[in-house]
This record gives sequence, C-alpha cells and structure tokens, in this order.
Amino acid sequence: MAFELPDLPYAHDALADNGMSKETLEYHHDLHHNAYVTNGNKAIEGTEWEGKSLEEIIVGTYDKGAVAQNGIFNNISQLWNHNQFWEMMGPGKSSMPSELEAALKDSFGSVDKFKEEFSAAGAGQFGSGWAWLVKDTDGGLKVTKTENGVNPVCFGQTALLGCDVWEHSYYIDFRNARPKYLSNFLDNLVNWENVASRM
Repeated sequence: MAFELPDLPYAHDALADNGMSKETLEYHHDLHHNAYVTNGNKAIEGTEWEGKSLEEIIVGTYDKGAVAQNGIFNNISQLWNHNQFWEMMGPGKSSMPSELEAALKDSFGSVDKFKEEFSAAGAGQFGSGWAWLVKDTDGGLKVTKTENGVNPVCFGQTALLGCDVWEHSYYIDFRNARPKYLSNFLDNLVNWENVASRM
C-alpha cells in the first residue's frame, strides 16, 4: 500500500501567530512533504521495500559510510521526518509536562541549557539537516544533529523532538536568520505534551 501525505493536525494558519506563517505551511507541507511522499512511493515501487514500514525502509537503506544517501532513503526518511515534525508543533502556548522537565534537568542541568544545546546544534548544522532531542539507546537524553534527511531511526534512537533546518522550513518567515527561527521554534511552536508522550 502506497504511503500518503498526512493531513496537518491543525489549520494552515494555526501557527501564524507563533511565527510559522500559513504560506510556509502551504509550501512546506503541501509541496515539499508531498514531493517526498510521491517520490518515495515511486522509488520503492517494484523493489523489496514495497509494502515495508517507513522505519524498516529507513534502517534497511541507510548507508553510514556514504557521503550522499540513495534516493529511496532520502525520500522515505524525509517523509518520516516531516510526519513527526508537524506533530511536534502546535498552536497556542504549550506547557512542559513535569516528567519531561525533570528528564531535561537530569540530562542537561536545566531546560535553558537544553535549549542552548539544541539551538547550537541546529545553527551549527552546515547546509541542510535537522536538530534532534533523542532518547539514546542507553535511555539517556541527548541533543544531536543530522545532515539532510538522516534521522534518529538510523541509529536506534527515539526521536523526542526534531527541528527542520532546511531553508524551506524558515526562509519565508525568518529569511537567513536560522538561530532566530530555532529560538522561536523552542519558545513558541513546540508541543511539549507531544514530546513528553514519546519518552
């Protein structure tokens, strides 16, 4: 069965007051995300990956020694990344559940320190990629960054929070000010209840 573009969990203009415009969501979800769905389905058609889950395809096609990943991986991983991304954000102000706050303090010293590390990872990712808060294989929380479409699934980690730092995610609203986009993402866009539910 072919993969489908999931609906946004909120209206296209629902995040506008928090710094992500309707225009950004129309381009990012309706065009960019949809292209990964379309191209991913075409790439796996007639291959051993047809009928497999997104996670199975990601793990099975990721090449840790490659400078550039293959077309199946690139499209399927970006499809997965964006499926998570929309769920990790929400309209309105989200309060951080106490168990997540405690886990962040335990791993980073403070919530502010976590935000500093996360923002630095996103700002420091050269070119396109993602910043992540993950639950690592040892159960601890850590901040990581990945290039292009690579994601925590490749490393057996659980993605708790991810921020897309490809230019199409922020250029309409923030132009080239990626650090400003990242701080706004953490302060105004994250659905912390969703993040906590992934632990």
